[in-house]
Amino acid sequence: MLARLRDWWQRRRLTAAGQPLGAQRLFLLPTRFGVIWAVLIPVLLLFGINYQNNLAYGLAFWLFAVALVSLWRGWRNLHGVRLSASASGEVFAGDMARLNVRLNAARRRRALRVVLVAGPGQVAAAEGEIRAGELLLPLAVPTLHRGTWRLPPLRLESAWPLGLVRLVAWVDSDVELLVYPAPGETGVAHARRRGEGLAPQDFAGLRRFEAGDSPARLAWKQWSRTGVLSTKAFSLPPRRQRWLDYDACVGEPEARLSRLCAQLLDYHRAGDLYGLRLPGLELAPASGPAQRRRALQALARWAAPSSRSGS
Repeated sequence: MLARLRDWWQRRRLTAAGQPLGAQRLFLLPTRFGVIWAVLIPVLLLFGINYQNNLAYGLAFWLFAVALVSLWRGWRNLHGVRLSASASGEVFAGDMARLNVRLNAARRRRALRVVLVAGPGQVAAAEGEIRAGELLLPLAVPTLHRGTWRLPPLRLESAWPLGLVRLVAWVDSDVELLVYPAPGETGVAHARRRGEGLAPQDFAGLRRFEAGDSPARLAWKQWSRTGVLSTKAFSLPPRRQRWLDYDACVGEPEARLSRLCAQLLDYHRAGDLYGLRLPGLELAPASGPAQRRRALQALARWAAPSSRSGS
């Protein structure tokens, strides 16, 4: 019964991403200031009746009229707004997941606020107003675990113009993030260090900047001309073939995955060929961004055995 009620409430309140907010999907929540305002009106009215005071009558009716106009303008401010969202970049467990939220409307909309509540300590918010038909808002929310993470609905709200009520709507962003394992400590024996026979040789071109690249390798001139931060790549001595083997690691499953993730990033930066072995899954050795992406996705999606079944 509770599940059916929850499903009904989700259907009742949610608007699909990219769809205009309809009248039935807007909810009014009074603010503290609005409650005081609402209480003041009957108090003034009773005062005017008891003492036949025209000033009290006039003030009560004026407050009532202002409240009605405020409700109407606030409702029009949110009605018809379209919200869509997309993920920005890759994310590792423990890092901030970054979203780009896009708001569209035919006319100006004021004091819009987008809130994402994913859990305790996982709250992100941003606000602005639509001036030229579109508003872009960045959101960053911390991630806790690896794996597939479907974001909860985004809350769009506004207390404009007087703050008497808060107009609220919920939008299903339809964003699903793939959170990679947090890179752990990598053993010295696994990391490819600079040294005899491993020093970079000829310049091999530019590649996209990645977190952890040495500042000495950054192409600052390229960045000043194009605004895109790139890293100088150099050809390395003969590549070594590596294996990322789950069974060769020790510890809990998540600790093993974190170490494999760190080794993977290290091998990729070194330009090595590497394959991945997980229980029930094997990726053939290869190199390059595609191999990096495949291996990270495999680490993120792999279902770790439960502690009862052992590993």
